[in-house]
Amino acid sequence: MSDLPAAPRARSTIADVAAEAGVSKATVSRFFNHRERLLSPDIAARVEAAIAKLAYVPSPMAQALSHGRSRLIGLVVADITNPYSVAVLRGAEKVCQEAGYLVMLFNLGNDRERERAAIDALASYQVDGFILNTLGQGDGQTDVNTLHGKPAVLVDRRHTGLAADFVSLDNEGAMRDACAHLVQQGWQHLLYITQPLLGVSSRIERTAAFRGFVAAQGKSVRGQVLELAPEQGDDVLDEALASLRKRAKPGERCAVVAGNSVVTLRVAAAVSRVDWTFGQELGFVGFDDPEWAPLIRPGLTTVAQPTDAIGHRAAQCLLERLGGLEGPARESLLPGRLMVRGSSLRQLP
Repeated sequence: MSDLPAAPRARSTIADVAAEAGVSKATVSRFFNHRERLLSPDIAARVEAAIAKLAYVPSPMAQALSHGRSRLIGLVVADITNPYSVAVLRGAEKVCQEAGYLVMLFNLGNDRERERAAIDALASYQVDGFILNTLGQGDGQTDVNTLHGKPAVLVDRRHTGLAADFVSLDNEGAMRDACAHLVQQGWQHLLYITQPLLGVSSRIERTAAFRGFVAAQGKSVRGQVLELAPEQGDDVLDEALASLRKRAKPGERCAVVAGNSVVTLRVAAAVSRVDWTFGQELGFVGFDDPEWAPLIRPGLTTVAQPTDAIGHRAAQCLLERLGGLEGPARESLLPGRLMVRGSSLRQLP
């Protein structure tokens, strides 16, 4: 007697079912597509019996493709380590799942060269459409062709030459609210620190909004912009903060606006190095509301992005397009929420 395990039973195919029932594969397909009305009761019963005997389970992908849909959504994110990307993904995935779709994720890792490869890879899985949080540095019409004829929705970053629905924070309104709050609290000399613009629409829009706000205040408010690259050392930021204080007029109070949570963390480290206290030597508001913002004394004031709502809206836009909605590209700009904490309030020494 052999002690070898029995060979695994091969999975039954639609051809096996057809052979067992004595019908064609097309007849079995009609049965699974709920078109029993095209079959006689005897044939339908034979197909059903063959399915039960062979324990045949149809491939969901094959069934979807037979209807021209895979029920898959391709989601491309610039950087999965960014909490913003994760939060938007959660919001989009919930809506997709409720509509019967699965989400396939591709992380670019902030590598621009991977954008086209990401879309091509997801297209090979026959995704029905795309939600794109890309690096926002497309090269025009080529990107339209890269979508393989599938609808797409852009999140957070516009894409040159790609006419698609767009969902984002209202960057202009959020910057205006952040700066107005600082001015109302008595901070008159502002420094906006952002990562290098590099053609990224969200960074460009926030920078333009900051400059526009300062210009509209006349001589009552002054402001500068610093583009801070990741490879620049701590000394660059330390010098910028020291220079901000040196340029201040007598009685003029200085504050920083940070373009995202990455910049916020670098500013907090710099303030610690120079032994300042937020709300005393320096006011502060940062874009994005990381979970550690309330933990840095006296609490960092932030602009919280409606990430869940952005993800929801992006998925809804795509599902509407998949449902047949036509027309020009739409734009949804959602308001941020100012989370006021001690860093923007005038603290007593």
